[in-house]
Amino acid sequence: MVEPEQRPLLEVEQCVTSIPEDHEATCWGCGLRLVFASYSPVYKCGWCGAITQSNQTARKPDSICFSHWRRLRDRFFVTVLVFFMLFVICGGVWAVYPIVFSISKFCGILHCMVTAMLAVFTISSYCLASFKSAGAPTNIRWGSYPMVGKNDLENYTFCTYCNKPKPPRAHHCRSCKMCVVDMDHHCPFIGNCVGASNHHFFVIFLISVVISCAYAAGMTIYASYQMWPSVDFPNLASSHQSMSYMKILLEIITTVAGSAFFLSARGLVLVYLAFASLSVNAGISVLLCQQLSYIYEGNTYLNHLSSPNAMHGERGLQNIVRFFGCPYLISRVFLRYSNAGKLQDNSGSKLL
Repeated sequence: MVEPEQRPLLEVEQCVTSIPEDHEATCWGCGLRLVFASYSPVYKCGWCGAITQSNQTARKPDSICFSHWRRLRDRFFVTVLVFFMLFVICGGVWAVYPIVFSISKFCGILHCMVTAMLAVFTISSYCLASFKSAGAPTNIRWGSYPMVGKNDLENYTFCTYCNKPKPPRAHHCRSCKMCVVDMDHHCPFIGNCVGASNHHFFVIFLISVVISCAYAAGMTIYASYQMWPSVDFPNLASSHQSMSYMKILLEIITTVAGSAFFLSARGLVLVYLAFASLSVNAGISVLLCQQLSYIYEGNTYLNHLSSPNAMHGERGLQNIVRFFGCPYLISRVFLRYSNAGKLQDNSGSKLL
């Protein structure tokens, strides 16, 4: 009987793992010393929940020229916007009232009442968005362990401009020189930030501007049509069959533009107000749709820029209902509609 060959023993390699050195850091929120097994540029305190960046340094204050330039920029835009609103209101009433009063006295009084209501609503919402605080963070105790309790600074970061705790979803505005909770953006046309406290006033102001500009455009176009001098097209009547469509269109435009020189000062104001109202209405409508889409997603403009693919909350109509503080009956209808849509989506996904 032949004995089987003995296989050589497998050589066992001895692997020695190196244990990293402990790294110490100090939490800015509660002042406790934290020990980590490895180095990390960002760490979160297990006691107060504050987030600290190890390489974060204090920022130098902005220069005097930079601060003055931003202040002058905001004042310039605010002045332009206020004068434009006053010009649309006063110029529109002055230019349109002879036309509407010539129709009937009731139409004239109704036009003045609608204009007054839209003006008061627009100016009041503008003042609330401009002069109301955007949402300053509440003062909170920080710096030492006895004062800071468990999870008192959950997900707070440290603002190197203010040298104060910065709550989640807050950003520092260098124009306002403060941190703003749920900051959407800094609007130079209101000279203020758009944040948690005045965001709904800003959106209401946009809605009132869209409605007011639409009404002003409709009234000025109608009044311009009534005041426009009679236009004759002799070339079109004689040779309209031999002319191309482009020549016909060019002939119409040149004839109408030439007749504009015979307009009175009231008519020129009407034409300017019509074009200005239509252009402003188009731009503000785009901004309003963008704002409503971010509110629907439960997001803000700055958070969308910083993390475009991150979900900051549940999207749906309930966000718009909570944002505007709708009454109970209206919010119940919206929430029921959104829940029905979610049920349909879930049933469709199950069928797939």
